[in-house]
Amino acid sequence: MSVHVDITKPLATIRLDAPERHNVLDRAGWKALCDAFERLSDRSDVGCVVVRGTGGRAFSAGSDIKAFSAQRDTPEDVRLYSVAISEALRAVRMCRHPTVAVIEGICVGGGLEIAACCDLRVCGESSRFGAPINRLGLTMSYDELEPLVQLLGASPVLEILLSGELIDAEHARTVGLVNRVHADQAVVEQGYGLAARIAAGAPLVNRWHKKFVRRLLERAPLSESEKSEAHAAFETKDYREGREAFLEKRDPLFRGE
Repeated sequence: MSVHVDITKPLATIRLDAPERHNVLDRAGWKALCDAFERLSDRSDVGCVVVRGTGGRAFSAGSDIKAFSAQRDTPEDVRLYSVAISEALRAVRMCRHPTVAVIEGICVGGGLEIAACCDLRVCGESSRFGAPINRLGLTMSYDELEPLVQLLGASPVLEILLSGELIDAEHARTVGLVNRVHADQAVVEQGYGLAARIAAGAPLVNRWHKKFVRRLLERAPLSESEKSEAHAAFETKDYREGREAFLEKRDPLFRGE
């Protein structure tokens, strides 16, 4: 299996695991990624999900091109493969828990798409990003492009796609592709440190904030019930715990209630 899930509560790790091939995914791998995120999203004992590659040389190089002749050849093959990618990316984006992509080395093609679907991205100084698929004669679907365009805007995405060039970590930070750049030897520790700080926060609040930010990207007017939901946190036990902990000058103990 090219996708593994490790849980050390309150953190969960989804690990892309094909290091000899830069952690590529075939159609079954995309389905496994979807399944992993859907299972974790259903859990209430997870505070943050870390996504990373195995081996230290790559986050992921995306789809397994060597499998295309068998899995992405006929029109029906192409459709089924596209569905697998779309469902996986949707599962990443719709995960109710905060998600952090910890990126070591190469992050290209489908790997870039997975990272773009996470809430936050941290990378090493030597990381490289891109999608040189115009060299392969294939396109990204609308479902694959949407997270990138929402994250970066049209021009940076077109620069990546039309030039086919890989961009370095500093350029990636400049255009908003990554949030933080760390020394290569520190990126995993720093990434998990960020995830732990996120998980230490009130889990219901983190989930609400994810939902609210995603909703605002839709640009449609908010309903009165949606506006009222923004006040729901004040009715939770976690709100009372957070308020009391602040006044008592201690760390809060949130229970997601």
